[in-house]
Amino acid sequence: MGRATVADIKGKGVSKLDKETKANTEDTNKVSNTNKNKITTSSDSRGKKSRRRLRKTMTLPASAVVHPVQRLFNACKDVFASAGTGFVPSPDKIEQLSALLDEIQPADVGLTPQMRFFSPQSTRRVPTITYLHIHECEKFSIGIFCLPPSGVLPLHNHPGMTVFSKLLLGTVHIKSYDWVVDVPTTSAAVDPSQTAQQSDVCLAKVKVNSDMTAPCKTSILYPADGGNMHCFTAVTACAVLDVLGPPYSDRDGRHCTYYSDYPFTRFSADEQVSMAEEEKDKLAWLQERDKPENLVVVGAPYTGPEIVEN
Repeated sequence: MGRATVADIKGKGVSKLDKETKANTEDTNKVSNTNKNKITTSSDSRGKKSRRRLRKTMTLPASAVVHPVQRLFNACKDVFASAGTGFVPSPDKIEQLSALLDEIQPADVGLTPQMRFFSPQSTRRVPTITYLHIHECEKFSIGIFCLPPSGVLPLHNHPGMTVFSKLLLGTVHIKSYDWVVDVPTTSAAVDPSQTAQQSDVCLAKVKVNSDMTAPCKTSILYPADGGNMHCFTAVTACAVLDVLGPPYSDRDGRHCTYYSDYPFTRFSADEQVSMAEEEKDKLAWLQERDKPENLVVVGAPYTGPEIVEN
């Protein structure tokens, strides 16, 4: 409707003009409300479409989700890119890898406590240990040791290696040692009932001698400290995820050596080692030994998410 002129107003009575104006106003409001509803409906429609697009963007396909083991593998490729005998990652790389391992749960690697290799074994004096191989290259290896109750990984070393160990489930007793430097060896004979030979023993200090229960933080040992020689004894069925950088390699001189440990007081070494009495409980003599005959480690398929080696 156009604007009313003076002539229009004069040509009509005031009451009639009021009625027309009111009618026209109501018609205008109806049109305005209709347009407003159309605008609101259109806006709501666009908003819903936008939200649907956002949800589609936020909901990634399963193939695009990077699972924890893949993230671990990717990090290992970075952290151990220049690994060789004696290699120790930088503090920030150690923190990066530890944080990833701390978050890994048994389900992430396809483990449940009900699996057969966690069951008690009554047929063997020393229970069989199962190893699940995940990955190995010349720079690093990733695998899981599964121990039934009372299972034992005997005292062994990790020459020139940095090792990350994450207890995934259960309770394990860990005893670990580092060598005491600048202390001579002794050729004192050990108990004849244990060996018929006289062999060199070396002094070591206890780094850890305690139980660990999952969930817990990742343990790290280094080429020269942190408990490079350790023994695992399963208090309950347990699983340990190990990352070794670099891995064992006979060709490169990184042999796995087993040891027997003896109390410091076993040998007469007072003339060689000056030590306060209270400190002697923190020391032990380690003697190289052959791989224990009753140690049985068998392989089993890894059933967790596959790693993509890109």
